[in-house]
Amino acid sequence: MERDTTEIAILSGKGGTGKTSITAAFAAMAKDIVLADCDVDAADLHLILQPVILYEESYASGVKAAINPDQCTGCGLCMDLCRFDAVERINGQYAIDKFACEGCGLCIMVCPENAIKSTLYQNNRLYFSQCRFGPLIYGKVGIAEENSGRLVARIREEAKKKAREVQANVILVDGPPGIGCPAISSVTGSDAVIAVTEPTKSGWHDLLRLIEMIKRFHSRIYVIVNKYDLNKKITKEIEEGLKERKIPVIGQIPYDEQVIHALIAGKSIPEYRKELSINHNLRTIWNKLLKKIVPVKLN
Repeated sequence: MERDTTEIAILSGKGGTGKTSITAAFAAMAKDIVLADCDVDAADLHLILQPVILYEESYASGVKAAINPDQCTGCGLCMDLCRFDAVERINGQYAIDKFACEGCGLCIMVCPENAIKSTLYQNNRLYFSQCRFGPLIYGKVGIAEENSGRLVARIREEAKKKAREVQANVILVDGPPGIGCPAISSVTGSDAVIAVTEPTKSGWHDLLRLIEMIKRFHSRIYVIVNKYDLNKKITKEIEEGLKERKIPVIGQIPYDEQVIHALIAGKSIPEYRKELSINHNLRTIWNKLLKKIVPVKLN
């Protein structure tokens, strides 16, 4: 038999739900897996998995303008017309603040001396690494950079290449919180999305927004209620609301302060203490996911 590579994205409607801790726990339980951390604005899966970086490369997010001081005559036209206030004058010399520049190119068009050029801005980083559970590919957006959705798409593309190379069964994506461009880029084309929520009013509200976003991409949705026992009343409300919307809750995970100690130790929950009851919940959920999501095909 041969097994198709299945891509599972783990997301949350808000930060702090335990999404990355759950991803790391699943990684510890999985076999033949490739990991991708697509929370490029605040990548932290590597803090738990502590990978060895094999190599890294820069990733161009767009273009920025730069003034050649040898050609600039100091007319100030670029400063007058820049709507982003990206042009500054320092000691009588005009320069462009790379953090404020949006790369629109207007200053290049209006410069009478042709002293302004556009350059690719290589401020994002892409990391190819190996952790104790398998290959891990992740990225980091540079300071004041945008277009993180494109960086996410590149990470997923590289993860798929690596999965084909090592014949992995599953690509596990640790996605970003919220419903912005990085989250959309993490969902697009994935086989299934696991939405992690917590039993709070804000958690339920943000989960609904996330579900509406995911539905637009026709991916299968499963929900995990993390720390469900902190407010069982709201947990019940969430489960009833999801049932009305025909969204399955694939499992509940209780609150356990040992999770914090595992994070401090730089370990996944199953590695930290195998006897923790929370591991039974995690293992049950992971096995359910494999049965529901990962296809098996005969040659």
